[in-house]
Amino acid sequence: MNNNSFSESYKQAGVDVTAGYRAVELMKSHIARTMTAGALSGIGGFGGLFELDTTGISKPVLVSGTDGVGTKIKIAFVLDKHDTVGIDCVAMCVNDIICCGAKPLFFLDYIACGKNYPEKIEQIVAGVAEGCVQAGCSLIGGETAEHPGLMPIDEYDLAGFSVGVVDKDRILKPETQKAGDVLIAIKSSGVHSNGFSLVRSVFDINQQNLNMHFDDLGCTLGECLLRPTRIYVKAILSLIENVNVKAVSHITGGGFYENIPRSLPEGLSARIERNAVQVLPVFNIIARAGSIPERDMFNTFNMGVGMVVSVDKTEADKAVEVLKAAGEEAYILGEVVESDEGVIIS
Repeated sequence: MNNNSFSESYKQAGVDVTAGYRAVELMKSHIARTMTAGALSGIGGFGGLFELDTTGISKPVLVSGTDGVGTKIKIAFVLDKHDTVGIDCVAMCVNDIICCGAKPLFFLDYIACGKNYPEKIEQIVAGVAEGCVQAGCSLIGGETAEHPGLMPIDEYDLAGFSVGVVDKDRILKPETQKAGDVLIAIKSSGVHSNGFSLVRSVFDINQQNLNMHFDDLGCTLGECLLRPTRIYVKAILSLIENVNVKAVSHITGGGFYENIPRSLPEGLSARIERNAVQVLPVFNIIARAGSIPERDMFNTFNMGVGMVVSVDKTEADKAVEVLKAAGEEAYILGEVVESDEGVIIS
């Protein structure tokens, strides 16, 4: 810890640099859990160092992704539980870059807060570290910034950035899809980190309501909503090694209608069998409470499907088996068809 850096004037203005040093000390053990062979530097420097191992990669291509947790953080504020939103932050980045077939290498986070409470920052970073462990990447740096006057002292925002690598010849090729290819759903863990502005407009987000127990959920509403986004990196990498995966879609904000077409070539659409979709109970509760039309639900939330994978119909059953062996719940969702509609749910 730096014992010589202290400014009473800066502290009176709302920024206590010593709290930052204390937060760094508290988070070190969590960061140590994420260290992989390529991580060369500890935290505290001006840049995070990572040595790229290109063994077995003839044409290395770096793939990057950045995202945040969004207004889901409001749930963490009300419940005063901050050790899982970091998992969400990592998930939103690494689940995107795996859609190219890239393996995440490292992650950096950015926490902006009204006031630096070291123990709270430690909880947030503990979640980030857990997300990195699940994704198999290193947390090699980050930034915590106090913003007095810009943010309430008890609030914060969290964003992150990840870089992965893939051999150029092994980048997934959505353009190879054809009519008749099978779409496979991989189950989500809940609402993940999208659509929370709509969730908060449906429910009065206060401690009493979040602590309400729902039999359909098997837990309180708050526990369900705060459940972290599932990280699919290891399962998708395993699938790519065993099956000719043509495309992967991460179902985030915009739901089915926005995200699945992003991995479809022109002239092809996704026909989803509505009865095949294993909708999680939380989405039925949201729809009923807010009188939300089904199309809007499918255009906002993941509805229980975190990822959609496209494979040749001859490999569909094998793909489901590989995903289940990797610990995921997977099932056939629909097929690729000739159409310009994007997504057809029927």
